[in-house]
Amino acid sequence: MNISPSLRRDFLTYALGYGLAIVLTGISFAFVFYRLLVPQAVFGVVLFLAVIQIVVHMRCFLHISLKQSARSDLQLILFSTLIIILMVGGTLIVVLDQNARMM
Repeated sequence: MNISPSLRRDFLTYALGYGLAIVLTGISFAFVFYRLLVPQAVFGVVLFLAVIQIVVHMRCFLHISLKQSARSDLQLILFSTLIIILMVGGTLIVVLDQNARMM
């Protein structure tokens, strides 16, 4: 059975991404489950691992790279991220303000 080099490369990229995602998720669960650090430090570690996992997903599964030819894809992702951050941030501001007014 002949497998083309591009298919082999894609398979290895998916396998690497899957493995990294499993390992990063396992590390996050271990920090929370075994209470290895104080809660504030665990939050920081889990947040850091989540950012790394986002990068892994974008690189291995969405095939977003920093090459010149893929800049439009990257700009689209960054714009979508900005919109989501604005929506979540605005919602949090409204909810926290309503919570303060209710108390």
